[in-house]
Amino acid sequence: MERSFSNSEQQKFASTLQSFKENRQNPVVLEELLSDAAVLIDQNKLEDLYQLAAEYDQAGIFEGGPWENPRKLQGPLVGGSFKVEGNYSILEVLSELRVLAIAKGDYQHSNLTADEARTFLNKIMALNLDMIFPPETEEARINQTQEQKRGIFLFQYLAEQLSLGALSSTLVNEIDRLTAQRPIMVKRIKEMIGFAENLLTSDDLDPLGRENIQLYLDSVSAPTELSKAYPDFAQFRNEFNALSDMERELEAEKFADVMRDTGLVSPVHANLVRFLAEEDASHLLVLSLGLTEKGEANLNEHFTLVKELILLAIYPATSQSLYGLARMLERGVLSSPPVIPGLERIIEIDMLPEVEKDLMDSRNNPDDLTPVGILLSGILSVLGQPLGIGQGMNPTCQSARGISLWSQHDPGFLLELVARACRDGEVDISFEGAEINSSLIAGGLAPDLHKELDAVSLILVPHLDRVYDEMMKRSTFRGEDGHKFVNPEFYGQWIMKEFSSVINPVTGGVSDYENFARLFYATHHPEFNEGHQLIYPNPVGIFVTTANADLLGLHAISIQRIAQDESGNVRVYFYNPNNDSGQDWGQGIKSTVRNNGEEEGEASLPFDQFLSRVYAYHYNPNEMGDLAAVPADVIERVTTLSKESWGQKYQWTDLANPFLI
Repeated sequence: MERSFSNSEQQKFASTLQSFKENRQNPVVLEELLSDAAVLIDQNKLEDLYQLAAEYDQAGIFEGGPWENPRKLQGPLVGGSFKVEGNYSILEVLSELRVLAIAKGDYQHSNLTADEARTFLNKIMALNLDMIFPPETEEARINQTQEQKRGIFLFQYLAEQLSLGALSSTLVNEIDRLTAQRPIMVKRIKEMIGFAENLLTSDDLDPLGRENIQLYLDSVSAPTELSKAYPDFAQFRNEFNALSDMERELEAEKFADVMRDTGLVSPVHANLVRFLAEEDASHLLVLSLGLTEKGEANLNEHFTLVKELILLAIYPATSQSLYGLARMLERGVLSSPPVIPGLERIIEIDMLPEVEKDLMDSRNNPDDLTPVGILLSGILSVLGQPLGIGQGMNPTCQSARGISLWSQHDPGFLLELVARACRDGEVDISFEGAEINSSLIAGGLAPDLHKELDAVSLILVPHLDRVYDEMMKRSTFRGEDGHKFVNPEFYGQWIMKEFSSVINPVTGGVSDYENFARLFYATHHPEFNEGHQLIYPNPVGIFVTTANADLLGLHAISIQRIAQDESGNVRVYFYNPNNDSGQDWGQGIKSTVRNNGEEEGEASLPFDQFLSRVYAYHYNPNEMGDLAAVPADVIERVTTLSKESWGQKYQWTDLANPFLI
């Protein structure tokens, strides 16, 4: 029976597909096949390709590439395929149509079940809502690339084929997971909430999904019934003043409750706090920030300064810093002697013009804010949320880790660095007795800084990045990992001097892994290190792996603490400067950010799983247990996890027998 086609374009694709089956090694045929697919995609005829999904997958169109095994697809990378030129966008569309066919039961695949396919598609739809609901602006229309159009066609087709109502639970869970980490930068979260609003019109949205989405919408717009009824703040303020004393207290508490529950702050909340500060209404200010007794005492003791900070830094455009202010007061940061003089110096600082421009540009040049106000808003966030600092899209985890550590343990020094960078365009940090001045050196890992950062990181990271890089250069050719020498000098006195690395700096291979793992247990695990607790964050180098346990690269994090969770399992709680600390590193190793005893901003893993991704750490030899006491089966388990993941990229040597590899 002769096969029928919907149109000539589909027939042409099918014909070329047949040629590809007969001559798979010919790159010209593959290129023609992708070109034919592009014609259908660009005409938004995805249904025609969907009908042939099983056929082109089995023909081997993805063979040898990152799309070959659907089980190994990386959801967070999907959107990026529509931001680059070439065949990436075409192959991505074809790949997701194949996954859709599996999800709908039209294609049985040996490596992926229908449920797994649906989960994956819901995940990527939640991550790419901007392509389901693209902005309908002239700018978007003019600047939209062909690749972006393909992404929009794909995700809107997926939305038609799958339930948007089902997507709501995935989306809300993703927002829950991100807000649980309490990041300083919440642009992505707010965008997701904005896109989620579109789901409210979906007929198949269940009541719980609708309620959860509305909760987040309220948190960033109008958290209380009064603020919903009076969106104009002047009217809201009049109505607020007309309330009884008890009603005003309840209204203030409602704002605080939403902020505490979600970690998000609405512009009207910022305006309310400004109004209360202007009126010297300290009691209502305490309630609107949701302060504990410690926070209240800190506010009352330093009310004049807090009021000045609010009036300079807290505006609708910087409303998120209100959460940082509340957390800063509860941390008692203002009681640290150098902090108040440091803040006062920032308030009066004479900034360099280029610094002022960067700060204003970072907030789209708001009319009501000054550069100093923007900087102070960032300082409030950083001092209040030291584990909410992110490196953004920059390879500057070392710098972010430093800002986080100083915020926790030396905020005065951090403020001094900020002042130097703003006023003088330089910072000095000593390395082995010699000062390194950031203005006199080049280099660094991020010469072209991606500027979607908090205000402190925006100003400091370029300097810190160059200084750290220079220290590493000066540590070259010592026959040891340079981090051993650099970290104590760069981060300060809190870093333990002894150091262990799994990588031999001379051979580049893995040597004596068993001793490396035993030493980590004997110096860090409470059952084997004689119960010594970690006092300060410990900088650690890790291997980052994909969900398939393939090595991606090296990364810098900090161990915050090591403790038992509610189930009695020992976990490592750590700070990860990545924008999202909840990650899947393969082999069942998934770092969590909630429900396992994590504090705000922490991620965690079971001790052995964490160790299986560590390549370097500092330790205190005076707080070490017996290495031999660590059971052999524990070390064997960690070694297996390591060898079967990142270890596949390295040569392994047994020091007892150097010729055994």
